[in-house]
Amino acid sequence: MRRFLALLLLCLGALPALAAGITYPTVKPGVPLSFPADHGAHPDFRTEWWYATGWLKTEDGRDLGFQVTFFRTRPDIDPANPSRFAPSQILFAHAGLSDPQVGRLLHGEKAARAGFGIAEAATEDAAVTIEDWFFRREADNRFTTRVSAPDFTLDLGFAPTQEPFLQGVGGYSQKGPDAADASHYYSMPHLRVSGTVTRNGKATSVSGEAWLDREWSSNYLVPDAQGWDWTGLNLDDGGALMAFRIRGKNDETIWAGGSLRRPDGTITQLSPQDVRFTATRRWRSPDTQAEYPVAQVLSVSLPEGVREFPLEPLFDAQELDGRGSGLPVYWEGAVKTTGGRGYLELTGYASPLSL
Repeated sequence: MRRFLALLLLCLGALPALAAGITYPTVKPGVPLSFPADHGAHPDFRTEWWYATGWLKTEDGRDLGFQVTFFRTRPDIDPANPSRFAPSQILFAHAGLSDPQVGRLLHGEKAARAGFGIAEAATEDAAVTIEDWFFRREADNRFTTRVSAPDFTLDLGFAPTQEPFLQGVGGYSQKGPDAADASHYYSMPHLRVSGTVTRNGKATSVSGEAWLDREWSSNYLVPDAQGWDWTGLNLDDGGALMAFRIRGKNDETIWAGGSLRRPDGTITQLSPQDVRFTATRRWRSPDTQAEYPVAQVLSVSLPEGVREFPLEPLFDAQELDGRGSGLPVYWEGAVKTTGGRGYLELTGYASPLSL
């Protein structure tokens, strides 16, 4: 999902010499997750993210989609470098607002090296900041975020209603044929949202439901991967579904997976053969000419049989084109399905993905 490092380093200017073969930790199965510490950063790993998406309803009953994502990445810089200016950690973030009345995705972003009181990612709990943008966990167990982009400001709180949803096997989520192609991964679905969205100087109260993804990894994608399709769905019955596929250069599925948590809390893990994304409609961006399968049918094989989830976007033009500020191009939008709502992310359609 996330591949901004090279461009960010260029933006930060001249850097110290790279270390010779810095060693990043490998994601391994059998490592238990522990909270609240695993809400916080894991600075030894190459990259991680705090990724919140959801649907909001305004006071007058209109639907909006939103996403707020904070990233931390560890460059290949010698940890013995004594300079306070050595970018041992880089933080960046982006936010998007999907409003059908606007008809296109509104977005903004921030980036900075860690330190100097400008950007930090705490390790003991969720507390990530870049200047005036933040995502953190409060004393009352709510997560809160505030981001201010050129076209909107989000000031939102997320109250958990369920326990963390460990993805893969106990939080070890394999992303390719090699067991080292993996992430530590958990989700928090069915977060109860409240707060405000400000546009054109006017703050509007909103409520809704969100999904938080937390992943950290040192080796997320196999070399031949082009990108991925991912969805996280809050189901109306209280269940939650996450599914993904890693795509190759000819749109073949290199790896796939996911999991369904049922209303009673039991989890069915999905293996590569259990997940299938089938495009039913495509949209071509007039700005980038990338073509995205914005409407799909997600088929998952469960013990009781195959279950299908048609994914229909809130509207088509939810592409995030960050080329003007050195960020990537991808499609990330609010989607509806039978018996639920969530988000769909489509990467690597404009150009191959690189983490």
